[in-house]
Amino acid sequence: MKSISIEEFYTQIKTDIPTEITKEIGHFNVFNIKELFEKNKDKPVMPYDRRAYYKISLIRGKNHVEYADKIIEIKKNALLFATPKIPYNYVPQDKKQSGHFCVFTSEFITKNKIGIDLDELPIFKSDGYPVFELTDDEAGEIDLIFSKMHKEISAQYIYKYDLIRNLTAELIHFGQKLQPISAIYSKNNSSARVSALFLELLERQFPIESIHQKIELKTAKDFASRLSIHVNHLNKVLKENTGKTTTNLITIRIITEAKILLKQTDWNISEIAFSLGFEEIAHFSNFFKKQTALAPLSFRN
Repeated sequence: MKSISIEEFYTQIKTDIPTEITKEIGHFNVFNIKELFEKNKDKPVMPYDRRAYYKISLIRGKNHVEYADKIIEIKKNALLFATPKIPYNYVPQDKKQSGHFCVFTSEFITKNKIGIDLDELPIFKSDGYPVFELTDDEAGEIDLIFSKMHKEISAQYIYKYDLIRNLTAELIHFGQKLQPISAIYSKNNSSARVSALFLELLERQFPIESIHQKIELKTAKDFASRLSIHVNHLNKVLKENTGKTTTNLITIRIITEAKILLKQTDWNISEIAFSLGFEEIAHFSNFFKKQTALAPLSFRN
């Protein structure tokens, strides 16, 4: 699963990317959810994926936020924090959507600029639920902060991004003081979703079409980390749903691809080994022989 870049994000929401912010100071922008929802009626749901940017949202309306093993229900008002580390899916449940959100890169918010290390905060850690329920009064306070962001980003003030960083820090501190919404755990739904997401991640790495292409996820730990769940939980879920362990499923898919590459390409064994995530040709040969009882060259011939 590759991360969605800030440029790809703008393509998704059908909006031109601003050119005034340089790479040196990072990227920031703020949006009105109601306006974007109207503009993107044909594709209101953001895909389950990782983002290469941070996002803070004031969500007003009925929604579900889906993670690998949990669903968080938003009934009215919520403050959502998204980090590049955790893939999620934001699903509106009706057409009455409003609020705001801002997106920013790590270069824009750094410890030396606002005194906060984002990755050390509980709201940006993978073991928390970064969705916070708001009362109408709290939602009004957050709405005011976002309104200030909209005003400042349109201003000509030379130090406006310093002000915007302070407003972003204010949102972060506001969220830190709130209690998270309880996740809705449905064993069957959660189990099926984790299994489906694992298989999707596995299949996305194939087919291998170039000697320069290399799979990124090769171990159970790799997949569990990408899904932000414990490796033991992933193994348990896959065993229940498929009858096979995580390692079994990964091995079967890699061997299938190895056979295809050995039979249908003229790549040498070293190139095939590299593309399948093996740094040493001997490791690949031993792996292949253990699974097929044949050495790679013997299978090819």
